[in-house]
Amino acid sequence: MFAGKTATLLRRIQAQTNNCSFQAKLLKEYTQLNKVLRGLCFTGRLREAVGLLWRTRLKADAATYALLLQECLFRKEHKSGRRIHAHMVVIGYVPNEYLKIKLLILYAKSGDLRTAYVLFDNLLEKTLISWNAMIAGFVQKGCGEFGLDLYYNMIKNGVSPDQYTFASVFRASASLASLEHGKRAHGVLIKSHIRENVVVSSALMDMYFKCSSLADAHRVFNEVVNRNVVTWTSLISGYGQHGRVNEVLESFDKMINEGFRPNYVTFLAVLSACSHGGLVNEGWHYFLSMKRDYGIQPRGKHYSAMVDLLGRSGKLHEAYEFVLNSPFKEHPAIWGALLGACRIHGDMDLVKLVANKYLELEPENSGTYVLLSNTYATFGFWENLAALRREMRNSGVIKEPAYSWIEIQGEVHFFLRGDVSHRCSAEIYELIKLMPSILKDPDYVPDIISS
Repeated sequence: MFAGKTATLLRRIQAQTNNCSFQAKLLKEYTQLNKVLRGLCFTGRLREAVGLLWRTRLKADAATYALLLQECLFRKEHKSGRRIHAHMVVIGYVPNEYLKIKLLILYAKSGDLRTAYVLFDNLLEKTLISWNAMIAGFVQKGCGEFGLDLYYNMIKNGVSPDQYTFASVFRASASLASLEHGKRAHGVLIKSHIRENVVVSSALMDMYFKCSSLADAHRVFNEVVNRNVVTWTSLISGYGQHGRVNEVLESFDKMINEGFRPNYVTFLAVLSACSHGGLVNEGWHYFLSMKRDYGIQPRGKHYSAMVDLLGRSGKLHEAYEFVLNSPFKEHPAIWGALLGACRIHGDMDLVKLVANKYLELEPENSGTYVLLSNTYATFGFWENLAALRREMRNSGVIKEPAYSWIEIQGEVHFFLRGDVSHRCSAEIYELIKLMPSILKDPDYVPDIISS
């Protein structure tokens, strides 16, 4: 197979490998490598450690690999974690079950759910940690329905959920606005007798708010014994989502009276509520209070909320000046909020000015083109609209299709405009065509199933 110098070199390596002194040297190098890798990890030099691992092409021990992967997770160095896994494959190292779970968590957190699922599927024993990692990964990726499927499979396999499972399941139910799945999981939580947890309580409240079950959300809040700023903010944000301005401001005042300090998320919910309620003076009060009373530096989203508040109230030029004087004048969301306000109040001169700036800041965002198209159509700027659509085609920007969903008997169905992917599409469209005449029939009695 090999000839000349190559064959001689291979024979020499084989002879040295059989030599006891050479084996002792390898053992020494192996021990030193583990020490050096751990030292680099402990001093925060993770990338150097991974680079050294690749240069030596030696295998580390399981404890060192575990430390390296844990450091990757802690620092969110997912690329380094993938390099460690690639190193294992190249040198032929077979990770144990513990390391497989570490790798699974790393891939799930990085959003590579395909690789994570392969690792998960090949586990000899699927522990609660591995189930939780997969469920959380799907939910964080916006695949709530897959997360719920995994949750039910976990229950079917006799694995009892913990607080981390429930937090992910409630987030999945919230993202799908699936009250049935959320309530089902809430029932399991009550029976599990799991100790009160702020993260779970907040996720549960958010689920009920997202499913428009405000009374249930407030009931959960009342049952929380050890409240903190996260709990209060979940309540305030939930009411804000439904435009319940009075409840938002009342809850904020109660939170302050009970001695809790609001954070930047709390103030964002309060400012958004003021915007929906047209409370300009109150909005200014809370905005200025952030830094003055609590030492919180307003962020871009707070400035956007103020622009929205001023714009909705018809104070367009005040909003424009506010944007120009803000530290976030290159923040696209601020200009988007101002453009929306201009569209409502019909300031055509300001529309053109703001639209150009907005497009300049986000030329590749399809949402920008949609908002501008709607604005131009509202004011009858047909030439501008035609030019915008040409620019959109030339830039290769494609409008993302919006979808709707409906929950029927615990199953969430998604569909697009003009969707024909369902196997019963023809029958569905025929029924939709018949609906107007059915509803107009004076003898028609709706088939309402009452609980």
